Amino acid sequence: MNPVAEPMITDSELAMLERQVWNALESGDLSRLRVLGYGEITLVLGWPPDEPRVACKRLPVFPGTARAAAYGATIAAYIEELRQREVNVLTSEWRTVAFGGSVAAYVIQPVLDDDTLVPNLLRADPGTGSRVLADIISVIANAVDVAVGLDGQVANWAFVDGRLRYFDVTTPMLNDSEGRTRLDLGLLVRPLPAPVRTIVRRAVAPGIVAHFHEPRYVLVDMIGNLLKERLDAVIDPAIALANRYAEPPIDRQEIERFYRSDARTWEALLRLRRADRWWQRHIRRRAYPFLLPGPIDR
Repeated sequence: MNPVAEPMITDSELAMLERQVWNALESGDLSRLRVLGYGEITLVLGWPPDEPRVACKRLPVFPGTARAAAYGATIAAYIEELRQREVNVLTSEWRTVAFGGSVAAYVIQPVLDDDTLVPNLLRADPGTGSRVLADIISVIANAVDVAVGLDGQVANWAFVDGRLRYFDVTTPMLNDSEGRTRLDLGLLVRPLPAPVRTIVRRAVAPGIVAHFHEPRYVLVDMIGNLLKERLDAVIDPAIALANRYAEPPIDRQEIERFYRSDARTWEALLRLRRADRWWQRHIRRRAYPFLLPGPIDR
């Protein structure tokens, strides 16, 4: 990550935010948190809560500083590689704070106006939105390969001051020279119940990550996500744009099949996490260390 003259959030503010997160985990009361959004892996919190100036993307907690530092270094390398491939990454800071015997890590980014987010732009200004969509598809086709992966869903992009910005860097999809992922898969499966973590890490997660190194897959996933965003009117034009690069060509039926399968996979993983939360709270009498979304309309 590029160094900045002044941090976007102070150490004391970050410690206060993490304290509020743990209070919410222990009490089940999220009222003091400003939740800006939920990803499949990360939670996005606004700080300060009343008038957020930064978006704080909280990752699953790390067991120690060394592992957290290694993950932060991978994110920094990922951002640099994306920028070399002309992916305009939003200004991002990697920050950690020790709390409760573990290390919490955050990616800090400026809060963006709602009207700059690409899903909202596609709804409000179809003309500009279609040009931005074409740019996203071009970036995916030219940036993604065996070395660098990308989650190209439209919810991960903004259009700010006439420029496309990418902001989903918490899952750094980089491969080494032998094609092995540098992503810490163990961290990604930590929110799952202990009995299934090893299975998912070994048998499921590597395949999911590998797909995001395939340009055609990333294009199909991006277009499928338009269904979740209720942007059905954009799907056929997006397919036409993607087929400038995709081989074999993509069709509507493939998008719908893909989306249904993808939604079932993520919903199953979320159900496992909710079951583990119930087990931890009601049987083990422990605070569940992750904040989960409510019902998701997929």
